Amino acid sequence: MSQPGIPISGGAPAGLQAQNGAASASGSLYTNGPVQNTLMSSQVSVSQGYNSQLPGSYPHLIPAKTLNPVSGQSNYGGSQTVSPLSNYQGPGQTLYRPLVASNPVTTSLHSGFVPRMPLPTFQNAAATSMPSGSFLPGASVQPPSNWQYNYPSTGSQTDHCPRASSQSMSGNTNLTTHQYVSSGDPSLQNSFIKSGITPNTNNGSVVVHNSYDEIEGGGFSATPQHTNKNPTMNRSVGYSYPSLPPGYQNTAPPSTTAMPPSSLNYPSGPQGFNQTPLGANHLTTSMSGLSLHPEGLRVINLLQERNMLPSTPLQPPVPNLHEDIQKLNCNPELFRCTLTSIPQTQALLNKAKLPLGLLLHPFKDLVQLPVVTSSTIVRCRSCRTYINPFVSFLDQRRWKCNLCYRVNDVPEEFMYNPLTRVYGEPHRRPEVQNATIEFMAPSEYMLRPPQPPVYLFVFDVSHNAVETGYLNTVCQSLLDNLDLLPGNTRTKIGFITFDSTIHFYSLQEGLSQPQMLIVSDIEDVFIPMPENLLVNLNESKELVQDLLKTLPQMFTKTLETHSALGPALQAAFKLMSPTGGRMSVFQTQLPTLGVGALRPREEPNQRSSAKEIHLTPSTDFYKKLALDCSGQQVAVDLFLLSGQYSDLASLGCISRYSAGSVYYYPSYHHQQNPVQVQKLQKELQRYLTRKIGFEAVMRIRCTKGLSIHTFHGNFFVRSTDLLSLPNVNPDAGYAVQMSVEESLTDTQLVSFQSALLYTSSKGERRIRVHTLCLPVVSTLNEVFLGADVQAIAGLLANMAVDRSVTASLSDARDALVNAVIDSLSAYRSSVLSNQQPGLMVPFSLRLFPLFVLALLKQKSFQTGTNARLDERIFAMCQVKNQPLVYLMLTTHPSLYRVDNLSDEGALNINDRTIPQPPILQLSVEKLSRDGAFLMDAGSVLMLWVGKNCGQNFLSRVLGVQNYALIPQTMTDLPELDTPESARIIAFISWLREQRPFFPILYVIRDESPMKANFLQNMVEDRTESALSYYEFLLHIQQQVNK
Repeated sequence: MSQPGIPISGGAPAGLQAQNGAASASGSLYTNGPVQNTLMSSQVSVSQGYNSQLPGSYPHLIPAKTLNPVSGQSNYGGSQTVSPLSNYQGPGQTLYRPLVASNPVTTSLHSGFVPRMPLPTFQNAAATSMPSGSFLPGASVQPPSNWQYNYPSTGSQTDHCPRASSQSMSGNTNLTTHQYVSSGDPSLQNSFIKSGITPNTNNGSVVVHNSYDEIEGGGFSATPQHTNKNPTMNRSVGYSYPSLPPGYQNTAPPSTTAMPPSSLNYPSGPQGFNQTPLGANHLTTSMSGLSLHPEGLRVINLLQERNMLPSTPLQPPVPNLHEDIQKLNCNPELFRCTLTSIPQTQALLNKAKLPLGLLLHPFKDLVQLPVVTSSTIVRCRSCRTYINPFVSFLDQRRWKCNLCYRVNDVPEEFMYNPLTRVYGEPHRRPEVQNATIEFMAPSEYMLRPPQPPVYLFVFDVSHNAVETGYLNTVCQSLLDNLDLLPGNTRTKIGFITFDSTIHFYSLQEGLSQPQMLIVSDIEDVFIPMPENLLVNLNESKELVQDLLKTLPQMFTKTLETHSALGPALQAAFKLMSPTGGRMSVFQTQLPTLGVGALRPREEPNQRSSAKEIHLTPSTDFYKKLALDCSGQQVAVDLFLLSGQYSDLASLGCISRYSAGSVYYYPSYHHQQNPVQVQKLQKELQRYLTRKIGFEAVMRIRCTKGLSIHTFHGNFFVRSTDLLSLPNVNPDAGYAVQMSVEESLTDTQLVSFQSALLYTSSKGERRIRVHTLCLPVVSTLNEVFLGADVQAIAGLLANMAVDRSVTASLSDARDALVNAVIDSLSAYRSSVLSNQQPGLMVPFSLRLFPLFVLALLKQKSFQTGTNARLDERIFAMCQVKNQPLVYLMLTTHPSLYRVDNLSDEGALNINDRTIPQPPILQLSVEKLSRDGAFLMDAGSVLMLWVGKNCGQNFLSRVLGVQNYALIPQTMTDLPELDTPESARIIAFISWLREQRPFFPILYVIRDESPMKANFLQNMVEDRTESALSYYEFLLHIQQQVNK
């Protein structure tokens, strides 16, 4: 549909590559095949529109939106034709956020010799010529482009002033029912509604007026403000910030109750800030950081100290800030940066050869969340930043923005603190006491009245689908959870089924039973009786229940083998476009009829090669439909239950660009694969009942001088830096890459703020804001000292998915290896004073080679295995869409010995005792035949039982008398009345509770076929196609010491 104001490109300067989920800004266009070296060049094309001459290019012309740098207003000019995407993973789109007065940078293309990853035999240890091999720019100031730590050139950009745009946040209410802060009412957990789009019919197409930018406010103002250019002068964060009264204290940690206690002290609620007035010079008294990080100063020779894996979960580094600032900082589970010390200049960042980026989990379920109801939401008049704990109050009437340094007036209403009932204490308001906060948004944050929550279920009912038996499970789960769907009295629901035809179901109040309407013309889909197909759930609940009870039996005798998925999605889109909502699609095979029909592309004999595998979509139909869905506030979640190749690379686009999610159940069958049935049941329960935000947009802002240029995740970029999220869910993660556009020499602190504007399922417009504050440093040693190795690995994984699609899998693997080589070479040459033999690394990066080796062996990037193509694509989807904590678990699993669990050091949660065994290295050396070992690989748990395991464990945990009696296909532990059984079941339950997906448990004997999977995850050991950890370290050392 043609939608003025919502450029399909996201409004970024032309030439955006939406390749593989991250749109890289390069001069090239969307294409259907892999695009060579898109990550290599980060120059922005000067033209403002897409001039795609490709066949099958996107037919709708959309005015390009440009910003008038003088007035700050958006203009529409030129037309853009968006051509098909060859993008693989979630729409990470590379965009360039306009910076104020940034210096043009010339980007050089780098195509030097880059060492390639050798085979285990080291025949190939010499460097091979490879044009596109590394993630990092060279040490020169011009960012060369091995990997896209390439930073965008701003030389050709015209809009130096981000436009004002209005953004809001997502979340649930959890405070008390004070007029000001609302708290803890579970009934409010799922409140979201939609706002934002007025459909007008124009030439038969729906026109969506997009003024989210105007609502949410953009970046820096177009009118130059004569503010103090030197932020160190008046940056007194003085004023003591006392705690809220006891009734408003948030005492629980901001993670789920079952999460292990963090050793870090991150606030979950309003915190006291009692101190004498501080100037910025006091905030960073120990900014050299060395006194705070004695361990961080250690230089480690990894060839001598290989066992650097901590025995407890790795904690993120604590930023080196004054304690009064750090205690107010954002929880790293929600918002973390790859570098906790920000380099002062791009040259310093280039020298470190480390990627700079943010990883976000913005809509995470929180135990405590301050919710503010106020008619005035205080924001910077210039850059539209929300007031936060890191602004400076110059006096009671004026505050200085911590992002653009503009001095703003304090509104009269903000002078009064309803919690303390004291006037004249703006610095004590919850907005200035909490780095994470939610606002109830007034009507000016809506583009249309909140729409009802709408849920549409689209079921494949072909012969193949009926054979799997999935309909029984899904319909029963829906029946069980119908009353728990997030919503209110306005909630609407509908159902569509399809094989070679499309079946609608009229659920009109007054009918004695559901009425089936069949549309056989799949070439020109239309909606019969549109008013009775999406019905009010409360009013038609009995008809809905009748339909769910009869659906599984209706198609049992079908002989229809074809699947018209494309036409069914078109019909579902037409049905939902007036309101928006969530579409849940269940598919069991390759679509064979109508638009979007696909052909098999997988060649089993090529599975293990790193070349010529089909990671790109074979058609742009699903991407184009997803963009239409996004424009009408519809998100599509895809459940793929298939034992055969289904071309997830193409189908996945429907979820990626509409901000949906992909769920994959390979070889699903209700009788032959019962563990998948259990997994689907558990995950559906979470999916149907978790909170949801509708009509959401998210913007990330950062201190002047920093620039965001590439986004990763499932969304569509609407206008330069505004992410369109028709649905937002608490299980989705996002990542962005950044660069230092202007020197940060005038400031000692920088801040990042994400703002998520969404409608709750209860119809409230809300804004969830997270603000993170970090120190600025001027030496390379300090940059390395503050490196967050997990966040770095997570960002590199996102970048590698993009590289796999735009170039090749082998390019992505080489770039991962070179990321380690480049950064450790920089450390050796620029930081180490005496050149010692061995592989010397700073303590903060001691696990960097291990995590990169784990990524090379992860399903997304591994070679030499018989991984199905759809499984590899799904793993890449997960990299793009999962929060960091789950991504790291699937990349580097946790191994525990569990035949000797004790209560020593155990957690006590809700009167349950949870053992905490130490985490072991992922090597067969750590296994013993007389023990039992549990591997937690995120989506799967594997319990390997050694041949000589003690009789005590066999009988008191597994309930068998000897080893031979352990069943070959054991996927559950019996609940025995023994302390040993209680301990291991409590531990496994606790691991499962912490994640939104359900890990299946496999009990593995020595001769079990699952043993190969268990050993495949032993990251430190050698496999046929991959090096051992020690061999990998030797290779890295050889390259670093060249």
